[in-house]
Amino acid sequence: MIHVLVVDDSKVSRDLLSGILESEPDISVIGTASDGNEAVRLANILSPDIITMDINMPGMDGFEAARRIMEESPIPIIIISGVDNLAEIAASFKVMEAGALAILPKPPHPTSPDFPVKSLEIINAIRTYVEIKVIKRVRTHNPKIETLKHTTIPKGIHPRVIVIGASTGGPPVIQTILRMLDPQFPLPLVLVQHMSPGFIMGFAEWLSESTGFNVKIPGLHEKLLPGVLYVAPDGVQTGVSGDLKIILSDEPSEHNLRPSVSYLFRSAAGNLGASAIGVLLTGMGTDGSRELLNMRKKGSITLIQDRASSIVYGMPGEAMRIGAASLILSPEDIAQQLQVLAG
Repeated sequence: MIHVLVVDDSKVSRDLLSGILESEPDISVIGTASDGNEAVRLANILSPDIITMDINMPGMDGFEAARRIMEESPIPIIIISGVDNLAEIAASFKVMEAGALAILPKPPHPTSPDFPVKSLEIINAIRTYVEIKVIKRVRTHNPKIETLKHTTIPKGIHPRVIVIGASTGGPPVIQTILRMLDPQFPLPLVLVQHMSPGFIMGFAEWLSESTGFNVKIPGLHEKLLPGVLYVAPDGVQTGVSGDLKIILSDEPSEHNLRPSVSYLFRSAAGNLGASAIGVLLTGMGTDGSRELLNMRKKGSITLIQDRASSIVYGMPGEAMRIGAASLILSPEDIAQQLQVLAG
């Protein structure tokens, strides 16, 4: 039985979410909280297996509550947020800095035709993320570039673009990397981040505001510019062309995902070969791992996140297993390595 604590300042939302979860034989809502203070108190008393967390609440908000819970008694936290409020979405990603695992949209009214699908998405997330072992996160690793072991670009090869794939736990890792890159970084970066539909725009805004890096959602055939992170939009496969333009395609999902990391990495391998750098970060499943191996075979430098810093070691772990990585590094080392490789 999965024991859930539901946190939301709206009684209607608490009751709706509780009803959705309680309809499943393997899920039990053992408590509800209407604000952050109550959430922290009940988390300590009830020791739930997982918590659903609202953002904007009176008194202590979702960010502070998540931070306190992760400091005192780490428990998997899923943010349940509205998708019609860009400010709230951006605030949701701040909660991920505190240790929340994922963001999902609030369920619509039961009369909505989307209600069954959105409810199932929440139920499946509960079952998935409850399996993740969360720990107190203390950052002590702060290497210097001059002591960093790094690879070198073969003579005659000039990197032109960096392609990045991430899933569960990705947003704060990407934030860490961008904060460490020079604002005048000489290469464009293209990212596929697995995320529920409706949150990508808020994700890009949060990244831009919290890092100072230029982040945008690209359009079809948009020319890639240095010093910009292009975040793949919802619902389409996203790739890069040989002349450094964005490819947006309605091609089918891969690994039940669109956009998928596999599509992005395959386009980089096929269109750019050794002049692309591939980066695979924390995440569930195997999306992008075999395509990263193909990039390496084509001469690309390929970096994967290490196990110690990954929330979930599925994607990078599979890449490591099949020999797809030139280097296995912490997020801080990945940032420094990219700065070295970009020149």
